[in-house]
Amino acid sequence: MKDLKHLYYFENLLMDADNDLVRQAQAEGRVCVGSVCYQIPEVLMNLGNAFTVRLRAPRTGSMEMGTYYLTSLLCEYSRALLERAIEGGYQFLDCIMAPDGCTMINRCVENMELLKMNDKEHFFYQYLEVPMKADENGLNLYIGQCRSKILEPLHEKFGIDISDEALRKAVEEHNKICRLITELGNFRKEEKPRITGYEFHIITMCTYVCPHDLLIEKLEETLEEVKNRQPDEKWPFRARVAVVGSEIDDIDMIKLVEDSGAYVCADRFCFGSLPGREEIILNDDEDVLTQICRHYMMSCMCPRHMDTPKMNRRREYVDEIAKEYKADGIIYEQMKFCDPWAYERMVGSHVLRDEYGYPVLTIDRPYAVGNSGQLRTRVQAFVESIEIKKLQGGRK
Repeated sequence: MKDLKHLYYFENLLMDADNDLVRQAQAEGRVCVGSVCYQIPEVLMNLGNAFTVRLRAPRTGSMEMGTYYLTSLLCEYSRALLERAIEGGYQFLDCIMAPDGCTMINRCVENMELLKMNDKEHFFYQYLEVPMKADENGLNLYIGQCRSKILEPLHEKFGIDISDEALRKAVEEHNKICRLITELGNFRKEEKPRITGYEFHIITMCTYVCPHDLLIEKLEETLEEVKNRQPDEKWPFRARVAVVGSEIDDIDMIKLVEDSGAYVCADRFCFGSLPGREEIILNDDEDVLTQICRHYMMSCMCPRHMDTPKMNRRREYVDEIAKEYKADGIIYEQMKFCDPWAYERMVGSHVLRDEYGYPVLTIDRPYAVGNSGQLRTRVQAFVESIEIKKLQGGRK
C-alpha cells in the first residue's frame, strides 16, 4: 500500500517523550501532567490548559541505575521509566499522577520522588488508590480519589477550572479523538484492511503522549487518506491475530509480529484502543465526575480488578473482539516480571484455548523487543500452526 502521508511525522513524535507537540504546548504556557496507567482517568488531566502524557522510555538501552534502585525482579517498564527519569528525561513534566495499579510502578514513581528527579519549583506527585472490585464501593472510592488527588491539586496548583462545565468540555474533546481512532480501527475488520496494525498502533500511541488538540488535524487528514486508500492486491499476511496483554509502547513489537506474517487486527493491551478509545457517554441526570469514573472503572480490562465478574468479563471481551475483528488466533503477551498479567496470561490463555477454541501463543517479553530472533521464530511457528489448523478444517 502507498505510505501514509503523516506516518513518518507520527513515528518521530514517538522517538522522544518530550516530543515536538509537548514542547509546543509548553511554550504556550500549558501544564504537562505525567501519568503511568490507564486507571488514572485521562480525560481528567486534559482540563483547561493542562494536557496529559502517558510516560514511556523510547530508545531504552541500559537499565543499570533503574535496576539498582528497583532490583532485577521488577518489570522492565518500571525500571526503564526510572532510568529515564534519572537521566533527566522527564524534566518537561509539571506533575506526575500514579495509581496503586501495581506495586512496581508505584515503587518506580516513589523513587522518582525520593531522588528529586524534577527541578521545577511547583512540581508535585499524587498517588491514587484505585478499586480492586467494580462495584458501588469501588466507584465511591474512585470518585473520591479522583477529586482529591487529581482535580483539586490541579485547581490549587495551576488554577485549572474543574467545574462540571469544564469536565463536559474535556469529555467532548476526548470523544473527538476516540471517534477518529475508532473509525480508523474499524478498517482492520476488512478482509484486506487498508491500514496495518503497525500503522494503527503508532497513530493510537500518539494520542496517549501528545496534546490532543495539536494532533487532531493530522488525525483527520489520515482518516480521509485511509478511506481512499487501496489495499495491496496480494495480501502480505498469512493470519490475523489479536494481541492481548500488558503494556506495549514499543512499536518494534507490533512490527515484529507483522513482519512474521501475522496481521495485528485487534489491540487489547495497555496503550491500545481496546479499551482506551471508546467514547464517554454522559447524561444530564448525574454528576459528571461520577459518570467519568464509572466509565473508566467498568471499561477497564486490567487484572487489577479481581472480582469474579470482572475476571470472567476479561476473557469474554477477548472472545468478542476476536470475533468482531476476525482474528484467527490470539497472542497473549506479558512484560517480564509483570505479576498481574503473569496470572492473567496463564489463566486467560488456557480459557481462550480450552473453552473458546482459539489457537493461543503466550509470550513473556522484555520492555524493548528490538529485533528478537527468538520471538520472531515463535510468532512464525504460531502462524504456521494457524495455517495447519485451517487446512484441517478450522479451530479445534
